[in-house]
Amino acid sequence: MPPASESTPATVSVQAAAGTLEVRAAGDWRLTAPTPPWDGGGGAALAPVRLRMEGVGTWDSSLLLFFSDVEAWCRAQGVACDLTALPEKTRTLLAQLDQARSAGATGDHQESFLTSVGNATWQAIGNFQDMLHFVGESILGFLSLARRPRKFRWGDCLDQMQQCGAMAVPIVSLISILVGMTLAYQGSVELRQFGADIYVADLVGYSVVREMGPLMVAVILAGRTGAAFAATLGNMRANEEIDALQTLGISPVQFLVLPRIFALAVMMPLLALYANAVGMFGGMVAAYAILHIPPSAYWIEMQTSLEIHDIGTGLTKALMFGILIGLAGCMCGLRADRSAAGVGRAATSAVVTSILLIVIADAVGAVLFNYLGI
Repeated sequence: MPPASESTPATVSVQAAAGTLEVRAAGDWRLTAPTPPWDGGGGAALAPVRLRMEGVGTWDSSLLLFFSDVEAWCRAQGVACDLTALPEKTRTLLAQLDQARSAGATGDHQESFLTSVGNATWQAIGNFQDMLHFVGESILGFLSLARRPRKFRWGDCLDQMQQCGAMAVPIVSLISILVGMTLAYQGSVELRQFGADIYVADLVGYSVVREMGPLMVAVILAGRTGAAFAATLGNMRANEEIDALQTLGISPVQFLVLPRIFALAVMMPLLALYANAVGMFGGMVAAYAILHIPPSAYWIEMQTSLEIHDIGTGLTKALMFGILIGLAGCMCGLRADRSAAGVGRAATSAVVTSILLIVIADAVGAVLFNYLGI
């Protein structure tokens, strides 16, 4: 209905006619303008209600809300509500509104605590089973490619090495040098009290090589590469590209997942080794600036304290972190919902899962290496 040149306020009139209470709506009904509320007919005797809207000009959902309130009042009072005088489209919209309100009222139930815990437990068990299935499929894929290495996609693997390795060098450099300087500064505050300034080199060396270097690189790649893997595979799943591969008899794990995991497994130790060097350099700069330790003395002290197995411990952790990041990112991408929101949730889940697995693996590795005496 075309809008009027001048807006007419919405009005409601109630008239008793032939044992029926006629409720007539008139004027322009808009959500942005005041609308009359329903007061039950102003104390009129309870009688069947008939709704009419012949005098209505322009209207929106405010009129439907008013009619719905009248219907709700009639149901509460046990009074019949006649809608036959309303246009058919209006009756259809009113029925849809009542249905939506009923669904919202009946569906808003909170689960009990035990039910929530049980559902979360079953979901965690299901996720763990999916993870084991994915890990097993990846291992079988690696064994299959080991027998037929020509089928491995070396071109994609080299491209992923560049993306997760060389392209990550700037951010790894920045974080590593800042971590090394922070460790040296915090250590110098305590060591200066005992006259053990030179041992700041031992502190920085052990901390960076065994823990902070591999751990910081893993966290960076979890947010940078793990999320990228999940987003890429999730987008391919939403576009049905993975379904097309399966239709052609191509395994998505061997075609898409294994080159990415192999690339991370190769580049993580190299990045960790680079992060160790940059972190130790940052500690050297901080030690010279704060404690006035010459770089030569700092380097000699670090060489005498560090051993080859310390570096090997950090690189072993880095290799383990790289495999976990690749598995988490690819698994979340392959399980993503087929929508843009699903891709975003997959990327977020990949980062959270990767960091959780990194922390667990780091704790297990620390206990294991301590037990083995290395």
